[in-house]
Amino acid sequence: MGEPTRRDFLYLATGMAGAVGVVSVAWPFIDQMRPDASTLALASIEVDVSSLEPGMSLTVKWRGKPVFIRNRTPEEVKAAEEVPMADLKDPLARNANLGTDATASDLDRSAGKGKENWIVMIGSCTHLGCVPLGQAGEYNGWFCPCHGSVYDTAGRIRKGPAPQNLAIPTYAFTSDKVIKIG
Repeated sequence: MGEPTRRDFLYLATGMAGAVGVVSVAWPFIDQMRPDASTLALASIEVDVSSLEPGMSLTVKWRGKPVFIRNRTPEEVKAAEEVPMADLKDPLARNANLGTDATASDLDRSAGKGKENWIVMIGSCTHLGCVPLGQAGEYNGWFCPCHGSVYDTAGRIRKGPAPQNLAIPTYAFTSDKVIKIG
């Protein structure tokens, strides 16, 4: 191998110019795939639940979807706890705060020990994405009138065509009266 020639330099310079050109053309296409500021702002929300007495519900919007927050009565909690696991269509909790193998027990679907009365769920029917009606249906939970899916007070599918329990997003109580979703 000899000394580099002028031709070697021209090949190298042309290759570098081509690479810069490709990157400058491709960058706008790559950059447009990032989420915009309004989407990032919705990544998490804080909800004040201080006005929710037992038996009351609140629906908020998070990431373009309705989220049901319910302060269940002691009777609703007791009824949900007494449901045998064998009676459930979907045995999994579908709770983003727990492992994927968590069972659909009332405790695993609720906000956890000491806050069993609180339930937070994404309010989209798992059949076709309709928004179920609250405090309706045979189990006084949620009822999707579009195709007849019935959920109990823990958001577990009990009857109808829906294949899964209502999903539970990642959330945490930041204080006794504020829930951070996302």
